[in-house]
Amino acid sequence: MMTNFFLFCRSFKASITTPTASYDRFQLQVTPVFAAPAAAVALMAVVFLLSVDFCGAVSLSESAARASVCHGATGVNVTAARSVNAPRAVMTTLSVSDAEKLHNRVQASLVISNSFTRRVLAGSCESGNPIDDCWRCDLHWEQNRKNLADCAVGFGANAIGGKNGHIYVVTDENDNDAINPIPGTLRYGVLQEEPLWIVFSRSMMISLKQELMINSYKTIDGRGHNVHIAGGACLTVQNVHSIIIHGVHIHHCKRSGPAVIRSSPTHYGQRGPHTGTAVSIFSSYDIWVDHCFFSTCADSLVDVVMGSTDITISNNYFTNQDEVMLLGGRASDIIEQDMHVTVAFNHFGPGLLKNMPRCRHGNFHIVNNDYTSWGMYAVGGSEAPTINSEGNRYLAPNTQFAKEITKRIEDDGGDVGTTDNWNWRSSGDLFLNGAYFTTLGASSTNVDFYAKATSFSAHPVDTVASMTADAGPLKL
Repeated sequence: MMTNFFLFCRSFKASITTPTASYDRFQLQVTPVFAAPAAAVALMAVVFLLSVDFCGAVSLSESAARASVCHGATGVNVTAARSVNAPRAVMTTLSVSDAEKLHNRVQASLVISNSFTRRVLAGSCESGNPIDDCWRCDLHWEQNRKNLADCAVGFGANAIGGKNGHIYVVTDENDNDAINPIPGTLRYGVLQEEPLWIVFSRSMMISLKQELMINSYKTIDGRGHNVHIAGGACLTVQNVHSIIIHGVHIHHCKRSGPAVIRSSPTHYGQRGPHTGTAVSIFSSYDIWVDHCFFSTCADSLVDVVMGSTDITISNNYFTNQDEVMLLGGRASDIIEQDMHVTVAFNHFGPGLLKNMPRCRHGNFHIVNNDYTSWGMYAVGGSEAPTINSEGNRYLAPNTQFAKEITKRIEDDGGDVGTTDNWNWRSSGDLFLNGAYFTTLGASSTNVDFYAKATSFSAHPVDTVASMTADAGPLKL
């Protein structure tokens, strides 16, 4: 019976996550909660929770079933359960009316009980995922939510966010003024100089009018509510440090600007056009992006550029995007030779084309991720990056020309030429449906050489299903 329940969940999700699907198909019964019979409210809550939050397991004991149906199982079961000819994500630009429809749909669906939240967020530990096992075993996580800052792993482990500051509560989802935001809005909180741990008073849909400039020592913590940043501009982390972004749905980001935008209480200025990337990280360090949902943005989903370093991107769910993650912006940015980024415990889902990630110059630890779909390739690189791929599960698409996981790219469009200084390693990875990884340079057995691209000890690949089963924002 539970298997049939999860299959229903999966089929319901498919109707709202298809790249070309209109949000008009997100048909939820908008019945006043207080007037509806209890059974109808409960059913409406279950339908919404499943559709938005990746068919979350009802209990820890059923996590294996959820991983199998919602996120894919190993070997033949994965190939049989889903089409792995990853479709090219068709990008659409939301008109004003489309953005309003998106906002209204999500807002209507947020008028439900969050009674499931504490039960699933807390107590779901011992998955083997070191980040989740660090804080989810605490039944009182909500009172101790700042302990999350002690749970990061990888190159971004020193990102403490607003751990040493006050709690700031977002009570207003509006974003009407990018120069003089009002207290209670997300924009007002993120631009303050002092450390702040930012939480939300309720589930909400935030449509940003202009890019959101986040100041140093900030945590955006969506746990306990269903928080969407969608249908407008998205997040920028520039010339700052110590940022944590956790538990937020970020999708349908649009191009914005040029505009005058405030970046701190004492500074505002003219900003150029923003590309519509979900999270753009420029010239920053000690950044941790964890347990977020990313989809369907105008440019890419995560960019780490302009000499940014000491970054961890973990436990996220990526879907429906052509270009997913860019680590290193330009061939001329030699400063990025010292870039260090960890990509760990993420689920790369349906509708992704390439760049998971695409690396330039620096040192990249790609570890214990679950790759269930790509259209062209998964891991690409140029400008002699050092890539250490450990303990990942790679499921190739059925398309014969796309079996190779890796792609060597020449920035000027010509032949790659010599790769004498390129070092790409695969160790302990699992290759399914004909997937293969082309290694380069130093031998994969040369552990000392690859130490510069190793941020923590990889876990065995047979634990990837359980460690990534809860990728994305945790259950509501």
